[in-house]
Amino acid sequence: MSEHVPDPARGAEVLAMDRAHVFHSWSAQRALNPVVIAAGEGCWCWDYDGKRYLDFSSQLVNANIGLQHPRVTAAIAQQAGRLATIAPQHANDVRGEAAARIAALAPDGMEKVFFTNGGADAIENAIRMARLHTGRPKVLSFYRSYHGNTTAAVNATGDPRRWPNEFAIGHAHFFGPYLYRSAFWAETEQQECERALEHLEQVITFEGPGTIAAILIETIVGTAGVLIPPPGYLAGVRALCDKYGLVYIADEVMAGFGRTGTWFAFEHFDVVPDLIVFAKGSNSGYVPIGGVIISDEIAATFDDRVFPGGLTYSGHPLACASVVATIDAMKDERICENAAAIGATVLGPGLRELDRRHPVIGEVRGLGVFWALDLVSDRATRAMLAPYGGSSEAMNALAAECRRRGLLPFINYNRMHVVPPCIITEAEAKEGLGILDEAFAAADAYYQG
Repeated sequence: MSEHVPDPARGAEVLAMDRAHVFHSWSAQRALNPVVIAAGEGCWCWDYDGKRYLDFSSQLVNANIGLQHPRVTAAIAQQAGRLATIAPQHANDVRGEAAARIAALAPDGMEKVFFTNGGADAIENAIRMARLHTGRPKVLSFYRSYHGNTTAAVNATGDPRRWPNEFAIGHAHFFGPYLYRSAFWAETEQQECERALEHLEQVITFEGPGTIAAILIETIVGTAGVLIPPPGYLAGVRALCDKYGLVYIADEVMAGFGRTGTWFAFEHFDVVPDLIVFAKGSNSGYVPIGGVIISDEIAATFDDRVFPGGLTYSGHPLACASVVATIDAMKDERICENAAAIGATVLGPGLRELDRRHPVIGEVRGLGVFWALDLVSDRATRAMLAPYGGSSEAMNALAAECRRRGLLPFINYNRMHVVPPCIITEAEAKEGLGILDEAFAAADAYYQG
């Protein structure tokens, strides 16, 4: 691991510049006190005081190959020296290479890739494709979901970040399966699956099948809780899409590219979507990129019809070079396989042991390096430790305890998400679990059960 020389004076300068000039997302600005990161490598970051942090957040669940992977940074540098940018209307070798590699990972019959700048505008364009392909306006999506912060994407979002941003039409929401907090009074996964699908078909019926273009679903709901669909649910969604002529859009922005131990999360559930949206893990965020993998049927809609969408930086050469290098490195280094193994042998058992030790943990769920702990103030009532749409002293204290002990957490409402890079080692994962054990000992003080 690289050496980092502490420089507290520079850290103070960086923080002062940030507070004076940087307007942060999803935040009231006055009280912010961000961790000031000087450098990073692999699963670790350093601040200017020289303190190390183990990254259990993968930044925003996107640094799947960790920070500063040498093959990817070298590919970006090499591409910058050869051709730093080129307009999207031209053909370019590295853009074609990236598209070909991504299409090769997708199911048969999905050969075309439309590149965007990130996940949100990939969702926007997937919705646009579905609407134009079907000639219908509406999109159905989960209440528990997050799809991005552009107009259609944030209106498709179900979580409270949608509330102040509802300026688009043609969006309706429904409840997906979530047995721990079932909307269907279910007692088993099978009941939850059956009732959730019955509910979805009722929503389709009452919204009007002839008005609906697509069902948009995070294969595994990410920010809203790492919700693993029960067996048969996604197959049931696929069947409903086929029955009513709807486009099935799989949002794989967070769950894709190794996060669950496979290239795409839908591979666990034996379904094939019509459109696959990707971003984050495709190059671990080294250069902004996202995109839509398009079924041949939908792509053919635009063989002789203009697709009315485009972006200046679509298929940017630096981003595409990083995608090519990332996919090659993930294959050569068996990074997907590592994520699967760490989840099965270290994170899963370790988090379930924390559940046994700390009453504030209500449920553990996850796959690969994609886990969440549902935190409660009372296990019997399952009362959330933080209210839906808000925060709490308890969650803030838990995050502070993690950072104080050298761990970067990912916290959302009443949940602690455990989402380290896919490259994490057994020793690093166990070190992080040890820190969580200590931090949860402090959080247990807020348990009222």
